[in-house]
Amino acid sequence: MSTSHRFLKFLAALTWYGGAVALAIKGVGLLWEAQAQKAGPGWVWLALAIGLAAGLVKGATLFSFSCKRNLDRIDGLSSPKLWQFFRPRFFLFLALMVSLSALLSGMAHGHHISLLAVGALDLSIATALFGSSYVFWKERKPQPCNPSI
Repeated sequence: MSTSHRFLKFLAALTWYGGAVALAIKGVGLLWEAQAQKAGPGWVWLALAIGLAAGLVKGATLFSFSCKRNLDRIDGLSSPKLWQFFRPRFFLFLALMVSLSALLSGMAHGHHISLLAVGALDLSIATALFGSSYVFWKERKPQPCNPSI
């Protein structure tokens, strides 16, 4: 099923934001659970700060680069198809990351230090996704895409 480059970019942005929202909710929930287990507010605030700081760095570097590269790839598609808003290997990577995240969260329940660590990790990825999402809305000149990357 053919579609437009613009719609593929919209689907990519929607996926990006969906992941950010889901991880932010999950991360805050894990920190809330750690707080309820008497982790101490100082530890929760520290985990929150670490997650946000790490996410800002990742968002400004790795995630922004990845986002730009995907948008350039979409621009280079001669006949875009609905499922091409990300590469197939990205969907595989996404499925693995969601599974790993669920496994880590499940293992963290009942252990406040693990809850703090997984919560900070989730918040760092959510922040990186939110922070790098400006790339979707920024006016840009498409760059030639190297399909081997």
